[in-house]
Amino acid sequence: MTAVFDTTPTASADDPTTPMPLASWPARAGAITVDILPGLGVIVTTALLALTAPADGWVRWMFIVALAVTFFLMAANRLVLPVATGWTLGRALFGIAVRRADGRPVGVLRVTGRELAHLLDTLAVFVGWLWPLWDRRRRTFADLLAGTEVYRVERPQRDMRRAVATVLVAAAVASVAAVGLGYALVYRHERAVDTAREQVAAQGPRIVEQMLSYGADTIVDDFARAQALTTDGYRPQLISQQQAVQQAGATTNEYWAVNSAVLTDPPVTPDRVSMLLAMQGQRGTDPNDVKFITATVRVDFEKSADGQWRVANLTVLKKPQMNVAGR
Repeated sequence: MTAVFDTTPTASADDPTTPMPLASWPARAGAITVDILPGLGVIVTTALLALTAPADGWVRWMFIVALAVTFFLMAANRLVLPVATGWTLGRALFGIAVRRADGRPVGVLRVTGRELAHLLDTLAVFVGWLWPLWDRRRRTFADLLAGTEVYRVERPQRDMRRAVATVLVAAAVASVAAVGLGYALVYRHERAVDTAREQVAAQGPRIVEQMLSYGADTIVDDFARAQALTTDGYRPQLISQQQAVQQAGATTNEYWAVNSAVLTDPPVTPDRVSMLLAMQGQRGTDPNDVKFITATVRVDFEKSADGQWRVANLTVLKKPQMNVAGR
């Protein structure tokens, strides 16, 4: 097996008369790790967050744009910089360069074809990436297809460690920031929506029952309680209905919810939920003159400043039907 580490002194890529030693496999692995891993971390993070964000919301597009920008920067590093400067960030750090088999620089088409050919290295259960360990010229499958080799050359004069550290820190900050935004804009919102749905599913039917039920002897207190269960916007409408009941001569009126469901249209928000309720009840207390009532209503709930759910609107979808007991 060909030795993995090469102790031959590096040579200048600008001097074609000087033979350039082949790059070692660890140096190549380190270079591609620096080139790919930071950007890949950002791409995976933003892709997962985009999938969890609402499909029609701006948050998903924000993550998609971040993903696209990261992919563009990775492509520029791997495809443009090698042609323009002879380096990628990782190769400059480890002092290696991709050249044609005769040592000449590679063009953008060859570099692009080589990057695409790396798919074969990966699809072959990563065997292609390990092929340099025993290939005489230390080539991957992509190198064999593109006619390229990787050589050890002199590093750039600038401090590449600082540049690489900057990129790693920027990628880590971008990933953490994306996760933070995902939590603040998606996860926390969804949790608030789930909590609102659960609260209204449990409390909504009881609220409506208390708002619609009243006794002939306790009507003043019952109406005051009902008004406290509504929003400021809906309360005048309820008061008007209560006054009409009193003028007509109120009798005991009792309702209870027999079935209910939280509606998804309009969408549930942390402070507004709509519910459909099937109601039953009875009017009057005389056993010989009790009227049994059935009705279907839609109720919009809003969360008040004190965190309590209140009725913002009540729409009767199926008018109350009354049947006299025994008939």
